Amino acid sequence: MHRRSFLYNTSLFTGASLLFQKSALATMFNPFDYKIRMLRNNVGIFTERGGTIGFLLSPEGTLVIDAQFEDTAPHLIAEVQKRNTAPIKFLLNTHHHGDHTSGNIAFKGIAEHVVAHQNSLVNQKAVAEKANKVDKQLYPDQTFDKDLKLKLGKEKITGYYFGPGHTNGDAIYHFEDANIMHVGDLMFNKRHPFVDRSAGANMRSWIGDLEKIQRKGNKDTIYIFGHSLNEGEETGSAEGLKKFADYLDKVLQFAETEFKKGVSKEDFIKNTSIPGVTEWSGQGIERPLTAAYEEVSSK
Repeated sequence: MHRRSFLYNTSLFTGASLLFQKSALATMFNPFDYKIRMLRNNVGIFTERGGTIGFLLSPEGTLVIDAQFEDTAPHLIAEVQKRNTAPIKFLLNTHHHGDHTSGNIAFKGIAEHVVAHQNSLVNQKAVAEKANKVDKQLYPDQTFDKDLKLKLGKEKITGYYFGPGHTNGDAIYHFEDANIMHVGDLMFNKRHPFVDRSAGANMRSWIGDLEKIQRKGNKDTIYIFGHSLNEGEETGSAEGLKKFADYLDKVLQFAETEFKKGVSKEDFIKNTSIPGVTEWSGQGIERPLTAAYEEVSSK
């Protein structure tokens, strides 16, 4: 999702109990022409609206990571089916947010299995019930706790869960042979992140997650990011993860300093910049400021 992606669709996040999520995500969903970019070893990405989708094309089947929205998922399905006549074996969700799972329903009767971390399933059900959108869901039929092992053709796919970050159910999926890792919304490239404390997010733990991800990769690993400020920057190297971890640390340090000074949350989130942060910009700075203040003030 990119610079022109603002203020479109937050239909999943309705109801009074979801007002914060609506305001936090409202800047993130505007349509633009979808694009497919192949990376290597028949692994590629799909971008249209919402979180970046990853996919693997194999003679034994197709695997898809994340599903965006109900109206964009069919575009992805049509494109992978043009490229691969084998069935869609797996749909993997990185986490439960609507810009990653609302499109699950389009895979009903098409994907043989839907997979996610166990906390992601719990969160998806809770949000859908609050929004009265249960009939619009396709829930995972398989979940995992710490790790997941799949094989499709020559490709081995490993799923990891390292603890709370963007939510308490963020999964990372590693195409081992291609050496490509989809990190979902554990990586917001150059745009201020949404931090879903209502679903167990923790920014300090998030920094640790990013460090663990880097240890699973190497200098040749391509990382697929959940969101990017700029079109064409949905993938990158470990350097991007390091910079984002530093960004999160600076937000937390800023919040702790101001909290100790007695600055209120209401005044703190009025800030329009973060000391030492230059590359992360765009709308939504109040999201990480709010989450960081709440985290440091609740110690």
